[in-house]
Amino acid sequence: MSAVPSLDLLRSFLAVYRTGSITSAALLLGVAQPTVTAHIHSLENHLGRQLFNRHARGAAPTTVADELAERVARPLDALESVLPVADRFPSVVRLGGPAEMLGELAIPALADLVAGGMRLEVTFGLPTELLDAVAVGRIDLAICTVRPRRRGVVAQPLCDEEFVLVASPSWASRVMEANRATPGADPDVIGPRSLRDVPLLAYGAEAPILRRYWRTVFQTRLTRTPDVVAADLRALLTAVRAGAGATVLPRYLVAAGLRDGSLRAVASPELPPLNTLYLTCRPAVAEHRAITTVRDTLLAAARTW
Repeated sequence: MSAVPSLDLLRSFLAVYRTGSITSAALLLGVAQPTVTAHIHSLENHLGRQLFNRHARGAAPTTVADELAERVARPLDALESVLPVADRFPSVVRLGGPAEMLGELAIPALADLVAGGMRLEVTFGLPTELLDAVAVGRIDLAICTVRPRRRGVVAQPLCDEEFVLVASPSWASRVMEANRATPGADPDVIGPRSLRDVPLLAYGAEAPILRRYWRTVFQTRLTRTPDVVAADLRALLTAVRAGAGATVLPRYLVAAGLRDGSLRAVASPELPPLNTLYLTCRPAVAEHRAITTVRDTLLAAARTW
């Protein structure tokens, strides 16, 4: 019997100790559950002592495990910090979120990590399905456009997205002309009556983004049926640029068009609608170096978004 257990056995032990279960430890390490189970059995055989009491909710450490964790945790963490990049990123980090937001902001923010050895697997989806995937461990991190209220999922605010009502220059000019021709209208403030002849493009048949804009900016209900419905904000952006009409989009999607003149902001409210995005994960992955690296990188980048 060797005098010192292998590094793999100690890594698996510490993962189980910190997460409280074999399943969560396997997810944390990016290995199969039977591998972690075998490592724990091997380490217990090596020590001749039981490390965990298995129960329905996971694995409770024994006093022997407490003592071992106290001895090995700091050296293992120190070793992890000096390992080559390829060793510090041993498994794929699975990131989910809205396709538009990930493509425009999140993935570019992770480019240096990928160049340095990070392996990234990206999943696009809606908030409910993304949170389901996080809760069961199919995704490590997810950016959600709604505040998560799910047991087993923790969240922290990532950034606020600002919504802008945009149109092509030709449609924006027609809106301004309609506003000037509206009796009693403030020439500097666009109202919904000035938009009555402009085709509206919506993300879904219920037009949630348009309806929220009308409610918060115009302080009225949107009573029109959208002229175009497409479940892809980038498709709406392309259509508006081509002259299809007007829509409401996050500023990060329209910023370039506003700069180069291919888009115009139809209204300029003092308090534009905002929506908070959340970065979500399971508590069990909090100690995973690769996942926390992605999380911290996104949080830092979001300060400039």
